[in-house]
Amino acid sequence: MITPFSIQIQLENNQVRLIPVQQEDLETLYAVAQDPKVWEQHPNKNRFERAVFENFFEGALLSRGAYLIQDKNSNEILGSTRFYNYNSDEKSIFIGYTFYATKTWGTGINPQVKNMMLDYIFDHVDIVYFHVGNDNERSKKAMEKLGAKKIRLEEIAYHGEPNRINILYSIRKEDYCYK
Repeated sequence: MITPFSIQIQLENNQVRLIPVQQEDLETLYAVAQDPKVWEQHPNKNRFERAVFENFFEGALLSRGAYLIQDKNSNEILGSTRFYNYNSDEKSIFIGYTFYATKTWGTGINPQVKNMMLDYIFDHVDIVYFHVGNDNERSKKAMEKLGAKKIRLEEIAYHGEPNRINILYSIRKEDYCYK
């Protein structure tokens, strides 16, 4: 029997806090997302457009696993990420739909966030998957640094957006080193 858990509890470390996304967070998150540079390597590059982002945000709310990424010192919102597609039979889950303000790129925020999420979720699952856009070189490098293994290419259906080819990566609990 699997112990019940939440894919949307607040998580934090010394530098960042992951806060469950709420409907009233749309404007705050769109302030980060409206920069086209944020999306240039993502599979759906037009998420900076208001209507496209509103659809993306709706998908975040429906996932019931989406987070705001907040700097603990300044309280500034740096981006968003989420848990999604929990599979109780396989004891697996996905982490993804992550984006950050450009000023955070290369600062070490992403590995902190991913490790915080992995540290928590591996108490409840045996494998974590990630979808990375086939042309997203920055995210591919991040997956390699995290220790994720490339599995295959697959076509992914996005909420209200065109399907895109992604690379499926995974990390197994037994291969993960808690940070």
